[in-house]
Amino acid sequence: MAREDRDRRDRSDRPSRDKEESDLIEKLVFINRVAKVVKGGKRFGFAALVVVGDGKGKVGHGSGKAKEVPEAIRKATEQAKRAMVRVPLREGRTLHHDINGHYGAGRVVLRTAPAGTGIIAGGPIRAVFEAVGVQDVVAKSVGSSNPHNMVRAAFAAFDDMVSPRSVAARRGRRVSEILGKRDTDGSLVDTAGKGA
Repeated sequence: MAREDRDRRDRSDRPSRDKEESDLIEKLVFINRVAKVVKGGKRFGFAALVVVGDGKGKVGHGSGKAKEVPEAIRKATEQAKRAMVRVPLREGRTLHHDINGHYGAGRVVLRTAPAGTGIIAGGPIRAVFEAVGVQDVVAKSVGSSNPHNMVRAAFAAFDDMVSPRSVAARRGRRVSEILGKRDTDGSLVDTAGKGA
């Protein structure tokens, strides 16, 4: 009886999980032909770098190697799905603040941008932003141009990013106190020295 209930539960969960996975955006960032030297010569294979995201703030990256390209991509995609992280977005379109990230020799500068700017980023970092769902951002790579290092540097920057909500929770305050009062045009109003 317990087994039948478990099977029924598994079947009921499966459609939602499949639907969730089908909504993911998969971006192939880089394919490299790799060689392994063996006694009889060289064995060639392929290494793939893939970025996967839901377009709503969740993103992951993975790499896979295989003798055939489709298998390498499949392995990389599976790894990326397992390693997804949540990135806090402002208004669902850009980053909360400017941030630098680095991994190895790869260094990236990520800057928030006003609405309508678009994704101003090159190569691997553009794929990361498209997968995460960022619409307005300016990014610059100032270190290594190795796609693996650039993608990991972007993820290192995401790890250091904090949202006003998390800062407010840590300080025991409201979000409006953290951000300050804003005027009708969106600029900050200086409240220092008022009252008392």
